[in-house]
Formats: sequence, C-alpha cells, structure tokens
Amino acid sequence: FSSKKDATFKKWDGGPSAEPVLPKAKGLNRFVWNLRHATIAGVRGVYIEASYAGHKAIPGKYRVTLKMGDQTVAADAEILANPLYPTTVAEYREYHDLMSKMEAEATLMHQTVARLHEKQTQIAAVIEALPAGETYKAVKGEAEALVKKLKAWDEDMVQRRSKAYDDVENFPNRFTANYLFVINQTESDLPRVNQPSLDRLAVLTTEWAGLKSRSDELIAKDIPALNQKLWEVGFGAIWKN
Repeated sequence: FSSKKDATFKKWDGGPSAEPVLPKAKGLNRFVWNLRHATIAGVRGVYIEASYAGHKAIPGKYRVTLKMGDQTVAADAEILANPLYPTTVAEYREYHDLMSKMEAEATLMHQTVARLHEKQTQIAAVIEALPAGETYKAVKGEAEALVKKLKAWDEDMVQRRSKAYDDVENFPNRFTANYLFVINQTESDLPRVNQPSLDRLAVLTTEWAGLKSRSDELIAKDIPALNQKLWEVGFGAIWKN
C-alpha cells in the first residue's frame, strides 16, 4: 500500500476498484487493512459483472513494515483462524495457493489484452498513415490482416459491448469473464477448495493455453515481422511497449 494514488488508474463501470491509499495527514493517521491481497487487473472500458478483489489472507504470522523516506518501523502481527471453521492448516494453504495462482493468471490475461489492443490501435493508425502506391501495397495488406488477427483474439478474450449488468443477455461474456467467475465462486470466507472448482479450472486452463499460445505468437512473431517490413519500406515501426 502507498500514500500515492495510482496516477494511471481510471474507474469505469464493470471494472476493478482502486487500491486503498495510506493517509498521510499531519497528526494521527489510521489505516484498516481489509486482509485482501492485490486487486486483479481489469481491461479499461470492459464491463464484467464480477469482483476483482484479491482473496483474504489466511491465518498465520505476518510482518507489517511502514516506510517514510529513510525511516522504517516494523511490527509483527498474527491472523487467527476462526474457531468456528473446521478448516485445517493444509486446507488454508491449498486455498491460498490456488487463489494466488488464479488471480495472477487473470491479471496476466487482462494485461495481455490491454497490451495487444493498444497494438491493434497503433497498427490501424499506421494503415491510415501509409501513403498510396505500389511500394506500400503489400505491407498495408499484411497490416490489415494482422489487425483482423488481433481483433479476433481480443474478441475471444473479452467482449467490449456490454455497458450494464443485463447487457450479457445480448452480448455473451467471453473467456476472461468465465475465468473471473471461477475465481469468484472459489473465493470464500470459509476457504475450502472443492472438486467442481478444480474441474472447471482444468477446462479453462486448457482453453487459456490455446489463447495464450496465440497471443505469444502475435507478440513474438507477427508484430515484429510487420515492424521489420515497415522499416524496409522506410516508414518506421509501431511502438514496442
């Protein structure tokens, strides 16, 4: 947690909430940790009826460190298990490991979607800017084909037409919404991993492997190849980030 707000964060309907900010007014300040891990990343403008909140920290010993400039203050803390829950230490650990893995994977998915959507926008701008003439005809065709490929992958990952909770009746959710649904259904104040969650996750993991392979090819092969051809015709290249 930081006292500085994330300057890049933008709020939109169906997206994640901003991370809490540490207060730093003169005098006594109070910050209450909600026990949750980092929020899952969203895709700006994409509406998903889901929670992006990280799962709650499991019982155990923790160390809290507060830093200001070159000053550091630390204290030990412990989260106690609820005595009303029959959850064992091993079950808490299994739950934490699974939730951490799924949350990290969902964040990677959305970061990749955002990255490739930006590339799609850049290439569309290149197509508009390319001069007419035979010199640029071939590279323009390849750029147009790549935009179609990027758009197809994007549409398999997210759907960008929903603006409210009931829009999914007309615009079905895509892959990352289904993945977030499994995360939300597995997350619980009574943490225990059940077999149906694992079964559904196995199906989605297989599907994600295929989608990720396509994105890896776009990033490592298709976009660099177009960049090279843009350089060859003396036009330049799209941004690498």
